[in-house]
Amino acid sequence: MTSPESESSPILVVNDITRSFGGLLAVAVEHLEIPRHRITALIGPNGAGKTTFFNVLTGFDRAGTGTWIFDGVDISGWPAYRIAQQGMVRTFQLTKALAGMTVYDNMLLAAPRQTGERILIAPLRFPWRAREAIVRQRAIALLEDFGLRAMQHEFAGTLSGGQRKLLEMARALMTEPQLLMFDEPMAGVNPALVQSLLDHVKRLRDDGLTIVFVEHDMDVVMSIADRVVCLAEGKVIAEGPPRDIVADPHVIEAYLGHRRTPIS
Repeated sequence: MTSPESESSPILVVNDITRSFGGLLAVAVEHLEIPRHRITALIGPNGAGKTTFFNVLTGFDRAGTGTWIFDGVDISGWPAYRIAQQGMVRTFQLTKALAGMTVYDNMLLAAPRQTGERILIAPLRFPWRAREAIVRQRAIALLEDFGLRAMQHEFAGTLSGGQRKLLEMARALMTEPQLLMFDEPMAGVNPALVQSLLDHVKRLRDDGLTIVFVEHDMDVVMSIADRVVCLAEGKVIAEGPPRDIVADPHVIEAYLGHRRTPIS
């Protein structure tokens, strides 16, 4: 049972993370806390270090210094697969669907705790049959939820860009995560599918998940983010509610470039 203290505490706490490439300091985040059950947007100009920061946190790159605590566990420097197993899962700006596999098989591949994958147990069907049934039911339910049920037997490589984004979200949910990290989830998506993606992200938050996403479209940020963090030159220059961030002079100077019209 989750305690009230853990519910109110941040799910991710970052301290003194740096990442350099040669003489270039790409990330220098002194302290950042990600609140539970909220949508946090990470914004900033090109080259601000957003994706590098994502890569470090999720184990796809190595930090020079620093620690990050996820749900009370120090996962600093863990490899990507262990971080995902711990419950922090990411998607990519360029989708990573396995094009030569069907949509359905892409979903099944992501499911955790599949006993039948063990060589010694695989020949004995009874230990893993019940788990496999649960996994298959969950895959179908998620494909239905994301509007991909009709495409389940199609190769993932035949999907449109927007459908691949939906597949990545659905596949990420197969891992049963606590924190989902999306790198520009709306990039390259047909405008007709953007609202569907936004609705799914908000529903995930309402279902109790924590969301962090990188995004350049401020209309998207303003429509779904509960909190915004702005990076510039690898550092956090502002964080807070969206209305405060778009009015922050440091954010305007570093990223927005002009004062936005006040939002009523």
